[in-house]
This record gives sequence, structure tokens and C-alpha cells, in this order.
Amino acid sequence: MPTQGESAELTAVTMELIPIPPFRLDHTAWALRRRSENLVDRWDGACYSRVLLLGGRPTEVHVSQRGSPEKPRLAVRVIGEHVTSQAKSEAARILRRMLGLETDLTAFYRLAARDNRLRPLVERYHGLKPVRFPTVFEALANAIACQQFTLVAGLRLLGELARRGRVRLATPTGVHYGFPQPGDILRLPPRTFRRLGFSHQKTVALRELSRAVLQGRFPGEALDAQDNDSAIHVLLEFHGVGRWSAEYALLRGLGRWDVFPADDVGAQKGLARWLHLPRPMDSDRVRRVLRPWQPYAGLIYFHLLLESLRARQAGVASRR
Repeated sequence: MPTQGESAELTAVTMELIPIPPFRLDHTAWALRRRSENLVDRWDGACYSRVLLLGGRPTEVHVSQRGSPEKPRLAVRVIGEHVTSQAKSEAARILRRMLGLETDLTAFYRLAARDNRLRPLVERYHGLKPVRFPTVFEALANAIACQQFTLVAGLRLLGELARRGRVRLATPTGVHYGFPQPGDILRLPPRTFRRLGFSHQKTVALRELSRAVLQGRFPGEALDAQDNDSAIHVLLEFHGVGRWSAEYALLRGLGRWDVFPADDVGAQKGLARWLHLPRPMDSDRVRRVLRPWQPYAGLIYFHLLLESLRARQAGVASRR
């Protein structure tokens, strides 16, 4: 593999993916990216890009949308040192999962059409699909890194880990980084984590999670077979994983669209603003107020995330 700064001879294959309509790549990519500080999930205004590990090789995918939200087509380029037909198929499978391409939201849209509070929110982000990280490990690692931090700070920490990992691809436009693998995390000494800004607690949690993955003790995608309560119980057994982290992993790792991470302070505030509630909300109240919209609480979470990004961007623009 070339060293950082060296560009290997790359090949590219193309394919087309057809999402279940409606679909908007811009909305969906931002639900994945969350902030511009995200080094791994990239969006340039027209194309979503990310480095994935396919067949053991760092490979970059570029996704752009053609056609309307009601008749969407996605043009995908898969770029790497040697892109096999198997890697192409694996890329398609991962993108369908990450971008929610096979999620049919017809019932959710019907509910929103009958609900005066939900309808404006859903119409504003029409075509947003529920997103997932490629693995439950990545979802839980994101949760651990962002615990008791701002999202921007957590994403910057993860970006620094990605820069030190081996999931990278040197291209003519620069070196692009994928999410660090468990082995990448364990190769770094604890003092490096502390130097980057990770607390002792986060360092131990990330390293123990990575060790559990490599030793086969982390169930990962096998949690698909368990209900929410059982899956949360399993995740809580891991060091540094609390209720919020477990629910976050269920939503963004396992695709449990009925789960709203109720202890997420930012999500609590966004929900309160949307419902025009004057007092702060605790997790129990979050679950109570969302009950009428179940089993779609997680979909509301993603819509409120985009609402918060929209407000943030408007605030930045007004200060210029």
C-alpha cells in the first residue's frame, strides 16, 4: 500500500443504484455527515464520498444523484487500486444500508400527512432516508467519542484517529481517510489518545471495544436478531457504554427507527423547540411525548437533526 502522500495507480468502476422513492441525497448525506468537521463522510454539495474497506483494501465510493426525488437514480463510482466485481457488489450492499435506499417510508409519510405538527417538518426534508453506519462497531465508537462532548469536538477526535489509521487512499487530489478499524485503535498507545484530547475513560472504552471486536466478544451485527431491550442490555455490558450510547448504536448501527436516543441533550433541546415546550426535557418525558408517533421516533430524530443543522447554518450566515 502506498505511504501517505503517494498516489497508487487507481482504477474505477461505475454502477447505478435505484432507491425506493422519494429520495434526496443531500438531506441523507448530511444526516450521515452531521457537521463539516467530519473527515470520513464527505459532501461537496453534489457528491457524497467515503473511503470503505472492501475486501481488505481501502476503496473510495463517490455517489451523486440523477433524476428527481420521485424518480431517483444514483450514479456510483468505486475507486481503488484493484476494484473487483466482489468489491463492487460489497460497495452496493453497504451503500444501500448506509443511505437507507431500500427503506420504504410510505406509512411514515401517510402519518405525517395527517399530523399538523409532523407534516411541516417532514415536508421540509422530503426524501431524507434513515441512515446507518457501515457497522455497529463504528456506531458505538462514534457514541463513545462524542459522549459529554460537543458533536464537533467528538468528530474532530475521530478525525484525528482516522488520520492515524490504515484505512486511507492516496488519490491525485490528496489522501482520503476511512473510519479506523479496531486494530488501528489498538496500535495507538494510550498516551496518543490523551495527547489528541481523549479522556482516560474514552480511551479505555474505545480500546476495550476494539479488543472485544478482534477477540470475537462483540456481537456486532448479530444483535440484529435481538429486540431493542435485549440488544441494549448486551451493549451496556461494555466499558463506558451507557443508555445513550446503546440507543445511539441501535438507531445508527442497527437501523431501529423506533429508537430516539432519549438522553441526547442536543436531541432533547431540538425536540423541545419543535414542540414549543418551555421547560427542559428529561429522557422519560422524551419517550412520553414521542409515543403518539411510534414506531417512527428515530425518523423524527433524523429530521430534527437536519432542522438543527439548518438553524446552525442560518446562524452562521447571519453573523457574517
